Amino acid sequence: MKDKVVVVTGASGGVGRAVAQEYGARGASVALIARGTAGLGSAAADVGAAGGTGLVYEADVADHQQVRQAAARIERELGPIDVWINVAFSSVFAPFTEISPEEYERTTRVTYLGYVWGTRVALDLMRPRDRGVIVQAGSALAYRGIPLQSAYCGAKHAIKGFTESVRTELMGEDSGVQITMVQLPALNTPQFSWVLSRLGRHPQPVPPIYQPEVAARAIVHAAEHPRRREYWVGASTAMTMIGERLAPGLIDRYLARTGRQSQQTDSLEPTGTANLWRPADEERDYGAHGAFDERAHSRSFQAWLSRNRGLAALTVAGGAAAVAAVRAARR
Repeated sequence: MKDKVVVVTGASGGVGRAVAQEYGARGASVALIARGTAGLGSAAADVGAAGGTGLVYEADVADHQQVRQAAARIERELGPIDVWINVAFSSVFAPFTEISPEEYERTTRVTYLGYVWGTRVALDLMRPRDRGVIVQAGSALAYRGIPLQSAYCGAKHAIKGFTESVRTELMGEDSGVQITMVQLPALNTPQFSWVLSRLGRHPQPVPPIYQPEVAARAIVHAAEHPRRREYWVGASTAMTMIGERLAPGLIDRYLARTGRQSQQTDSLEPTGTANLWRPADEERDYGAHGAFDERAHSRSFQAWLSRNRGLAALTVAGGAAAVAAVRAARR
């Protein structure tokens, strides 16, 4: 990735910040798109310290014109965009009937249309060159809705359908541009400190929780191997998606009983500045990690399996052959 140009939306914090750092370590030129000036500035410094080049492009991904103008600047200042990674999102933690129409629309514009506009702008630039990669940071919640997150779950489901549609169009025209999606588990990011919440207690990711670097490594791998239509990260993601295929009604009943409790801590402390309408990191840098470092896993064996399916299959086959040989020798 040395000297390649990579765009990361939502780069000021959380997964986007971790992705930017990962690309910095690989010597890439990283264009950082977000709204929060403090977070963006620190993200650019992180990329530089890791060995890459980080430049800030302040924009609201919900606004197509802002995204298009940022992309034009990126190509003028850094060169042709090789990889575009959509990560930016916002949401509301609340029962559906307690979310105002304006809040729901804003969440949809950021979390769904932000991906649509990013993809559209990337394709406008990449298709004439017949090369480039687009990666969508997804979620297990693209397959399975849960209580208190109807706006986010709806947006992630929409991104999945949208991406599948665009992928088939690119395949149909035999395009050299690739698009893939990475379905992520619960992550220890700052969103649980800055999301708009109407819960009685402080929100938390549904355990098990993973560090954002786990997601970042998977996203970078997907960008390097984009012919796979989808990657799964975390055993919980795999279990959720398989369970949804096998017994969705059973999962409905399970989540109805446990879904609210599992998304709240024992703390009555409210979240900080809600970032739905304005960035939470205008003056303070939140970084990549949230408040759950002590509970978060820094590795995911399932993510390794997803990245190395061929090697895993070969290992299993080799083990089976060895067992068969031993049994035959004993006869």
